[in-house]
Amino acid sequence: MRAELLPDLTACTNRSSWRHAVWKAGSKDACPGIRLITSGFAVASINYRLSQEVPFPAQIEDCRAAIRFLRANAAKYNLDANHIGVWGGSAGGHLVALLGTTGGRAQSTASLSDKVQCVVDWYGPTDLTPDGPAHGRNLDVITQLLGGPVQEKLELATQASPLKQVTANAAPFLIMHGDADHTVNIEHSKLLHAALQKAGVETTLKILPGAGHGGAQFNSDENRKSIEEFFRRHLVPIAPTT
Repeated sequence: MRAELLPDLTACTNRSSWRHAVWKAGSKDACPGIRLITSGFAVASINYRLSQEVPFPAQIEDCRAAIRFLRANAAKYNLDANHIGVWGGSAGGHLVALLGTTGGRAQSTASLSDKVQCVVDWYGPTDLTPDGPAHGRNLDVITQLLGGPVQEKLELATQASPLKQVTANAAPFLIMHGDADHTVNIEHSKLLHAALQKAGVETTLKILPGAGHGGAQFNSDENRKSIEEFFRRHLVPIAPTT
């Protein structure tokens, strides 16, 4: 790390597959933002408790705790605690979207804010309620995440749905989704994008033609450039003019 404060930090979440292991498996080792280090960003890759260990909201609580930890230790690691962005794919996309839509709300036990300054959401599910896009074969993993059938956990499903949490205080979003994704319906991203727009929040939805649930198209040079520019715009402090 550079000796001076690193003005921008990207906390990446676990990138488990929603179809095969949503909130059930995965590792922080596959952080998609690791390349940003070469562009002067500091990157922290985080894990969270999985759904077979404990149901929601443990997963988002762990992510919030990670953000607060980074702020509490900003001086130790030469970070700028005021500029934190998050990036996640699939189940990680769901969790970073929740961070972006609920961060900074009053918490009786937290002394530091969990608010983030921007979000990159790769094909994350955004509405886990029965009103959301058809969940199909993924319904069983949602049941495990919530600790019971969705119809019996409606309040919890709403709390777990970024779409249902959108307000004008949400962080800016960059959303990417493939139009051939047969794991997470692209409508999840379209609905979130529309809700953010309606709330007056900065949001960009980039649809990748022919892309499925992840894959090489998401890692194209063009997409990487868009992501880096998005983070730089929202995380790098503007030097005062003289």
